[in-house]
Amino acid sequence: MLAQLLNQPELVVATVLTFLLAGTVKGVIGLGLPTVCLAVMTVVADLPTAMALLLVPSFVTNFWQGVVGGHGVQLLKRLWPFFVFATLTVWAGARAFGAIDLDLLSALLGILLVAYALISLLGVRISVPSSRERIFGPVLGAVNGVFTGLTGSFVVPGVLYLQALGLSRDELIQAMGILFTVSTVALGFALRGNDLLSMDLGMLSLVGLLPALVGMVLGQRLRQRLSETMFRKVFLLSVLALGVYIVLVAIA
Repeated sequence: MLAQLLNQPELVVATVLTFLLAGTVKGVIGLGLPTVCLAVMTVVADLPTAMALLLVPSFVTNFWQGVVGGHGVQLLKRLWPFFVFATLTVWAGARAFGAIDLDLLSALLGILLVAYALISLLGVRISVPSSRERIFGPVLGAVNGVFTGLTGSFVVPGVLYLQALGLSRDELIQAMGILFTVSTVALGFALRGNDLLSMDLGMLSLVGLLPALVGMVLGQRLRQRLSETMFRKVFLLSVLALGVYIVLVAIA
């Protein structure tokens, strides 16, 4: 297995550098590891490979984010319908994976990245009153789960929904950590069940863990020196550019 990985040095180097960058972004702004991983790795590999590679680093970093903060029990009591549907429907998206052309799925990923970047850059603010959470939570959770199964992206519309709830900054960061953790676990099972997760890819995903953690530490230090607002704007513009590039390549 190790010999097989050594026969793919370009993929190993791309994985290490991508997760170093993705971890740095997450260390600065608190999210973005799966987004950066998918956006960059789909340029050098196919979408199923990129989805498989993000599993270990994404799970470890997001589990850490999801259990730290002191709001876990409160968030689970309030948002469990959203989390449950976001988890269960990943399988449905992954089941459709084999029936849809990979170029179309890559284009969908690009569109989701573009949508997320534009909504964030434009400062669009959506509010969901607490009386509607029981309706919007399961519906948007289900949509998020299907998109996760199809593209590996956890952010649309899940993160936008969590932002619309008016959570405090610490609550929002922890809620995103919980969403990303359960989505990563569900994605791993779904990929394995559809024969899209091999032992080789699992080991290569493990290779990405250390650079992701190193990147997070660097990002946290960088956050003390840079304007978070400016860094976030640069990050979103980069995501926008990568999303457009992925769409253009997929439809070419």
